[in-house]
Amino acid sequence: MGTPWDAETYDRTSQPQQDWAADVLSRLAGIEPGAAVLDVGCGTGRVTEHLARMVPAGRVLAIDASQDMVALARERLRGRAEVRCCDVLELDLDGELDVVFSNATLHWVGDHERMWRVLARALRPGGRLEAQCGGAGNIAGVREAIDAAAAEGAPALEGFSPWTFADPGETERLMRAAGFSEVRCWLTERPTFPQDPESFVRTSILAAHLERLPEREREPFVAAVMERVRLPLEYVRLNVSAVRGAGTG
Repeated sequence: MGTPWDAETYDRTSQPQQDWAADVLSRLAGIEPGAAVLDVGCGTGRVTEHLARMVPAGRVLAIDASQDMVALARERLRGRAEVRCCDVLELDLDGELDVVFSNATLHWVGDHERMWRVLARALRPGGRLEAQCGGAGNIAGVREAIDAAAAEGAPALEGFSPWTFADPGETERLMRAAGFSEVRCWLTERPTFPQDPESFVRTSILAAHLERLPEREREPFVAAVMERVRLPLEYVRLNVSAVRGAGTG
């Protein structure tokens, strides 16, 4: 986490992320209106708006590691949620939450073992976690394009990946070790056709790669990737549903 983001472009091109979020939000049907909810990786706050409407008498805490994302989210939410600039691995909550929600974020976290412990600790016993992120096999074609473009003219990026695209089995193991119970993890294919493919790929996929390149190399790298990208983008979502067990400490 901590990658600098073009928040305004992300906000404009994030319809795919919003579509994926609808799947996760549907799993929260019937949530108590007074629940305390955490949105991990809130981005510009578009999905957080839906969460706030679901808990009109509750509390929504939204976190994101990008200051630019947080600034737009605060402007959009205007008091309907508390928005903090915070890396999820640095979150310090102890049994304060009824629900942890996350969409299109957790694959940006390198240490999933620690992450699941942090999120379990934030929930009260019996609290729920509903999340979705990139899973095993995610954006395979784009990753091949990135590797080819790096080998062709961006050696600083050879072997680099900012993502953890986990598989369901390993995720379930880590979550149970962290203190979750009733764990369900599964993959869903979501072929994606962004309306503005280059802006979407540049902003939602290549942000961390571009950060590592000198400015003069960024546009040629994006062009080399886009020459190889074909639609649909092969998104694979890792869905996670779990409850914090009574014995989590």
